[in-house]
Amino acid sequence: MADGGRAFIGSFTAAGGPGVVTAAVDAASGALTVLGSLNGVPDPSYLALSADGDTLYSVSETTEGTVAAYRVTGAVPEPAGRPVPVGDGPTHLSVVAGHVLTANYGSGSVTAVPLRPDGTLGAAPSGVLRHSGSGPHTLRQQGPHAHQVQGDPSGRWVVSVDLGTDSVRVCTLKEGGLALHREAALRPGSGPRHLAFHPDGSHVYVLNELTPTVTVCRWDASDGSLKPLTETPVLPGGPAGDAYPSGIVASSDGGFVWTATRGQDVLSVFAVEGEELRLTGTVPCGGHWPRAIAASGGFLYVANERSGDVTWFAVDAGTGLPRRAGSIAVPAASCVVFG
Repeated sequence: MADGGRAFIGSFTAAGGPGVVTAAVDAASGALTVLGSLNGVPDPSYLALSADGDTLYSVSETTEGTVAAYRVTGAVPEPAGRPVPVGDGPTHLSVVAGHVLTANYGSGSVTAVPLRPDGTLGAAPSGVLRHSGSGPHTLRQQGPHAHQVQGDPSGRWVVSVDLGTDSVRVCTLKEGGLALHREAALRPGSGPRHLAFHPDGSHVYVLNELTPTVTVCRWDASDGSLKPLTETPVLPGGPAGDAYPSGIVASSDGGFVWTATRGQDVLSVFAVEGEELRLTGTVPCGGHWPRAIAASGGFLYVANERSGDVTWFAVDAGTGLPRRAGSIAVPAASCVVFG
């Protein structure tokens, strides 16, 4: 096996998941081999890795939502301190400027938890930004639902995606405090879930869950502004049944964007053409209910929640089309990150 580093897989323990899973990556084939797991907190559905690769952080996607830290220098993750409360139903987290940021879906907020020099979590959040607003979807948009938070490529800004308010908020993180800089409105009822930056740092692709589309936006890091430009369907025709987009990834060379859609259980491939995306094809996701996708080493990885597996695909460099290459069983799999 050619050493391709490690992968870390989150899962829903309430649905039979093993917790946080560590896997070895074969650089040549993309294959994953499970090394060990830890059932340390309930529902560690999303993960993020420290810059040095030694510490992993997870949300606990529960009503009493927390963030937890683990040492991952060995085969099995080891708890590194006590979990820290962050808000109701955290669904995403990222490491930005010495903090772990969490997007709390239930409470409609973003939380900043400071990191100590050894990578462990501070005792309490140093900043909380509460979203406000609603949308036209009567069941899903009665209030704010922060679904993702991450830093922008310039390192100057934090962006949070809110499904409940049809918006992306641009924030600053200074001395541990989160402050709203501006809010970019998307089409009412679109229900934005996740976004991905183009490698050039000047465009953003926002994946919408409530209407299965991608919104292409222009991003200006000089003043922290996000401008929606075009909106493209993720499916070639109207869906026959459930269609809930979940994850989005841009290729490292900037030529392609991939999305996953639950219900239809497909990966969609887009060619990047200037400030537009062109849907070039769809392929089966290799399982059922793809909750998240990730790209690493020329391969795509899909966490299929309801079929309980992580599937990997070799990607054609010329067309961007994924070809299924293998899978491993991970009950209630929810995300994959690489270190």
